Amino acid sequence: MAIDYTTDRGRVRLLIPDADEASLLLADDQIDALLSMEDSVKLAAAAALDTIASSEAMVGKKIRTQDLQTDGPAVAAELRARAAELRRQVDEGVGDDSVGFDIVDFDQWRGYLGYESC
Repeated sequence: MAIDYTTDRGRVRLLIPDADEASLLLADDQIDALLSMEDSVKLAAAAALDTIASSEAMVGKKIRTQDLQTDGPAVAAELRARAAELRRQVDEGVGDDSVGFDIVDFDQWRGYLGYESC
């Protein structure tokens, strides 16, 4: 099934990034759980990155063979840095659409209703 980026779950996947539908890093129920524990999509994405980083550090250790090298701790550090950046954005209100202004109906002549000229 295609990822729906208009949903909170899809937005978390976009931020972490977890967009390869053939091999997703996190299951839908895991992302839903993170969304229920956090106050925003960005905080849920940060928690998801921390989860992935922990797994990467445990599983993808630093390995060097003749022609192959992996560095799980370095990958984990990058994931944690991205999580910290998302948390900073939330703290500073970057991309927060909960503030702003409302558009209201305005009738410039309403104040003159009932006014009689001399």
